[in-house]
Amino acid sequence: MSAIHPSAVVDAGARLGADVRVGPFCVVGPDVVLGDETVLDSHCVVTGRTELGARCRVYPFAAVGTPPQDIKYAGEPSGLTVGPETTIREHATLNPGTVGGGMHTRVGARCLLMVGAHVAHDCSIGDDVIMANQATLGGHVRIGNGAVLGGITAVHQFVRIGAGAMIGGMTGVEHDVIPYGMALGNRARLNGLNIVGLRRQNLDRAAIQTLRQAYSELFESDDGTFQSRIAAVARRYGTDPRVAEVLEFLRADASRPLCQPARDDGG
Repeated sequence: MSAIHPSAVVDAGARLGADVRVGPFCVVGPDVVLGDETVLDSHCVVTGRTELGARCRVYPFAAVGTPPQDIKYAGEPSGLTVGPETTIREHATLNPGTVGGGMHTRVGARCLLMVGAHVAHDCSIGDDVIMANQATLGGHVRIGNGAVLGGITAVHQFVRIGAGAMIGGMTGVEHDVIPYGMALGNRARLNGLNIVGLRRQNLDRAAIQTLRQAYSELFESDDGTFQSRIAAVARRYGTDPRVAEVLEFLRADASRPLCQPARDDGG
């Protein structure tokens, strides 16, 4: 049975699943759906056409589903979906989509959005993503499963961050980051692979070594053009599923350039 604190304001149109808890001074809008066992701690706002999956938890002063910070937004009925078991910590902000981005923002399952994290309009975040304190996404950002964004990271609009990537703290990301890559810097530069993350996935040494070799041939070699190196890596290692994932990422249409390692001349 759901429990709603007397000081909370829950619109009659909101749909609450079983055993939902709404704490003191929360506000829940008329088009909101709260999944089973979801908890709103206190002093948080969930509004707009927002759906939270089962067993989500929203901490005080978070604003979930408030209008996009896009001057072109004119009140269109866009939406926000958050997957089950995702945690939204204090002062985090999540905005729904816009006409220019498909009208929907999506956050996957089991994500952790730490204090002050911001998910802008039309973003798509995979499962098991961690955004540390004050990490900020511009509009239309795509983040793959299991990626980690360090504190005070800022991601430019339309950037893609591949699955399993690690973005160091205080990094400005303006170019796409490959799956399993590790990027850091005032303006992010690719800095190898996220080896710690790969080990946490229980990937064996041989598989990590294959991915390392593919990375080296793609990004550390001067042989031929980048496209020719992609073709060579596909021939040598394309049957490996993680290498194949990186190659698919590199071949996909993209709105932003690719994050590359820094050159020896400091560029």
